[in-house]
Amino acid sequence: MRSYKSLNNLVGWLVFAIATIVYLITLEPTASFWDCGEFIACSYKLLVPHPPGAPLFLLLGRLFSLFSFGDVTKVSVLVNALSALSSSFTVLFLFWTITILAKKLVLHHSGAVGHSVPGAPEPTFGQSLLILGAGVVGALSFAFSDSFWFNAVEGEVYAMSSLFTAAVVWIMLKWENRAHEADSDKWLILIAYVVGLSIGVHLLNLLALPALAFIYYYRRTANPTPLGGIITLVLSLVLVGLILVGIIPGLPSLAGGFEVFFVNSVGLPFSSGIVIFLVLFVALLVLGFRYSLKQRNRLLNTAMLSLVFILIGYSSYLIIPIRSSYHPTINENNPEDVLSFVSYLKREQYGDRPLLYGPQFNARPVRYDEGAPRYVREGNKYVVAEKRQVVVYDDADKMLLPRIYSPQPEHIYNYQKWVDIQEGVKPTMGQNLSFLFRYQMGHQFWRYFLWNYVGRESDVQQSGGLWPWQGGKAGVPERMADSKARNNFFAIPLILGLIGLFFHARRDSRNAFIVGLLFVFTGLAIVVYLNQPPIEPRERDYTFTGATYAFAIWIGLSVLGLAELLRSVLKADTGRAMTATVLGLVAPVLLLAQGWDDHDRSGRYNSVDSAKNLLNSLQPNAILFTNGDNDTFPLWYAQEVEGVRTDVRVAVLSYLNTDWYIQQMKNRSYKSQPLPISMPADRYKQGTNDYLPFAENPAVKQINLKEFVQLVTQNSDLLKVSYDESGPAMMSFPSPNFYLDVDTTAVEKLGIVPAERRKQLVSRMEWNMGKGAIEKKNLVILDMLATNNWQRPIYFSSTVAGGDFMNLQPYFQLEGMAYRVLPLKDPNYQPRGDEGYVAKDLMYDNLMKKFAFRNLNDPGVFYDENHLRFPANYRDKFARLANTYLAEGNKAKAKEVLDKCFAVMPDASIPYDYYSPQFVPALVAVGEKDRANDIMDKMLSRAQVALPYFQTHNPALFDMENQTYLLSVQSVYRAAEQIGDQGRASKALEIMNQYYPRQ
Repeated sequence: MRSYKSLNNLVGWLVFAIATIVYLITLEPTASFWDCGEFIACSYKLLVPHPPGAPLFLLLGRLFSLFSFGDVTKVSVLVNALSALSSSFTVLFLFWTITILAKKLVLHHSGAVGHSVPGAPEPTFGQSLLILGAGVVGALSFAFSDSFWFNAVEGEVYAMSSLFTAAVVWIMLKWENRAHEADSDKWLILIAYVVGLSIGVHLLNLLALPALAFIYYYRRTANPTPLGGIITLVLSLVLVGLILVGIIPGLPSLAGGFEVFFVNSVGLPFSSGIVIFLVLFVALLVLGFRYSLKQRNRLLNTAMLSLVFILIGYSSYLIIPIRSSYHPTINENNPEDVLSFVSYLKREQYGDRPLLYGPQFNARPVRYDEGAPRYVREGNKYVVAEKRQVVVYDDADKMLLPRIYSPQPEHIYNYQKWVDIQEGVKPTMGQNLSFLFRYQMGHQFWRYFLWNYVGRESDVQQSGGLWPWQGGKAGVPERMADSKARNNFFAIPLILGLIGLFFHARRDSRNAFIVGLLFVFTGLAIVVYLNQPPIEPRERDYTFTGATYAFAIWIGLSVLGLAELLRSVLKADTGRAMTATVLGLVAPVLLLAQGWDDHDRSGRYNSVDSAKNLLNSLQPNAILFTNGDNDTFPLWYAQEVEGVRTDVRVAVLSYLNTDWYIQQMKNRSYKSQPLPISMPADRYKQGTNDYLPFAENPAVKQINLKEFVQLVTQNSDLLKVSYDESGPAMMSFPSPNFYLDVDTTAVEKLGIVPAERRKQLVSRMEWNMGKGAIEKKNLVILDMLATNNWQRPIYFSSTVAGGDFMNLQPYFQLEGMAYRVLPLKDPNYQPRGDEGYVAKDLMYDNLMKKFAFRNLNDPGVFYDENHLRFPANYRDKFARLANTYLAEGNKAKAKEVLDKCFAVMPDASIPYDYYSPQFVPALVAVGEKDRANDIMDKMLSRAQVALPYFQTHNPALFDMENQTYLLSVQSVYRAAEQIGDQGRASKALEIMNQYYPRQ
């Protein structure tokens, strides 16, 4: 018979294999939305992603990408597989962690919990089955939990971060069992190294340290006391703080201080200060080691070795400034020297949030102090580029643990959904804590926890957990009732976890406390630290997988609890172990069965197809303005990895508010020439022309755009205004009315004017910028319009917010998924109507021939909210093209376009959305009245179920869903009126009157 050790290894690797197979089968075949496209692109070419970066993930991603052997379409699969394998190893380490804890409970069931010592008895076969059963149940329950499985099948950092958490917990338990050995400290040094490596992936791993500290305390202390526990907790938090503040940004900050001093004050060349700092730091380490050896101080020597190994692991971050210094195509924040690298590490571009003490949402600024300077190289010295403003608030407007802190109107509106705050009235501590417990902990943590081990209503944002009694679909909107993400686990994993928790606490209170500490610090403590605002662009459940990991330990230990309950019924250890394991396996089997269809991404291509379609909408050598994240990261993937349309320069609007990004746009990138930006660097450096306010001058009726850009470039006094006698003058604009003269002869020679639009060519473009401030990004776009002279096509993505169009819509031409700016004025343009003149030949070629819509017609593929937004955009463009053909009497072409749209995006896979009623008049016109009626009937029927549901189930949370359904009904009403269908129009009107919010 095999020994317990052999069985433990064998079953562990079997669990690893099961998890790996599941993850690889359900793996996303390309770059998913959000940060995945950026991380895959940056892994493939070792580029510099958004702060604080993830250098170790990038290095390993690059290593995995080499196995593509030149097939760039396999790169995304391989980087995604890195996450899959990271997750599988996490499951493996969790299995071994559970079996270590379970073995203690089984062998020390009398309550005298101890640790392994030489000669300790081996478990019997029945005991081995029980221990291994606990490991299998707990590990597989976590493997198939909602949030962890989601992270496992995409190229993001959270799977690898979970691996490091699982690894350090397992290593610490291994140390505990070997603490009596002479060389046991090597395990502590290994933990330090793993912690250092984890910094190069994500900082969540650091939150496991308090739990590890208690393992150390209980093992090294014969008689633990409450006071000792408090001291251990405080010291562990200090250790986390030292790494989080002292090492990660602290050491580079200190090196930066040395660099500025020795370059500016002593006159040494660049990088001298860094060299001096490194020499002194290494000398201090050597002295520390010599002292520890001389004094034979084992604790100091171990601490010094741990520090060195943390730094060795942390050294992966050197790739960031090294790669940045080569000016790669993606180089966010340009952290090429130690000073900019510190800013990068501190994530300064994102601002900060108050944590323990600070201002509340309507706090009054008292003054603005100068903060830390930002240095740049100039000549042979560092000069201050800007000093960040530090807002100082009245102490009366500050409070402990400020949770209601954001002054943004959108945030205030959403705060009011949770607490009854009033503008101008300081929130009470009760209201503050109410928001913490109800929203930040309740909605943003416990709701996610229930998703994993109780069930989930659907993928609709703000959806809650699905309790067993909510499993019925009566009265539930189709969008939720039929969602593949509607998973009901009947709370079985939760119940098992609670059984395991109570059993663990009763039999081994110390280790139960340690697991509980891990749960709290990787869950609720993160909630307090993040201090989340009252609305997020997407669900943040992936942040808390450490807590679901900790709870999975108790799910595993529930097998021991079940076996104990069966003791009076089943006397034989083997039979009892097998029965308890089978009962426990209900949880992972249920999680796997319910979660498969919404976690299987093997057929998803929409994210990258949407990027390629957008790029293929554009003419050669184009400039494309986009939003960030989902609008941009898939584009970066397509260009950097698959080499799609590298002649196009993607310009992210939010980044155009920064000097480093504007400077990068003035460099060549692959086939794309530098952007036509005429302003020199000193005119767009941070702190200069960040925004230009409107300062009306009645004498100026219109502004010549070229002259305006020239005056800004010259820093002319003609545009300067001052709102404060002591403050600096700033550039402004005196009139909202701008114009740009057009050399029509030169434009015609360029061949960019379609034959049918020659009469629309204007000699002067005129538009109104509005009276709001001109941001730096707007100034850069205006500069390009003035400088480009129509040499390069300029486009706005159709997903860009209307406010960023700067009222240029009369000059937009729709050519696919983007609007091109041309000196052609659409005579039929109506404000708040359809934007962009439809260039039907280009649109037809793109939509009908070039664009890819892979698997959008497959009902078996799960598309969540993020994926459904882009097909909705496609439908809008198909409708625009079909209606254009109808307007000129070409019904055959219109029908062809309509048929294509419904073929590639049927309702069965992509449910009808707000844009779908646009098809109704066109369908009727081409003789497809039944299909038109089907659209209206289905949308009205769905709205009649959804609106009462959303208005009675947390209406404040689902106000976006309410609004979406009401707008859809309104769209149906307009379509029905347009075709003269009074019956359906009356039905739509009745629904609107019943559910439209009353003022």
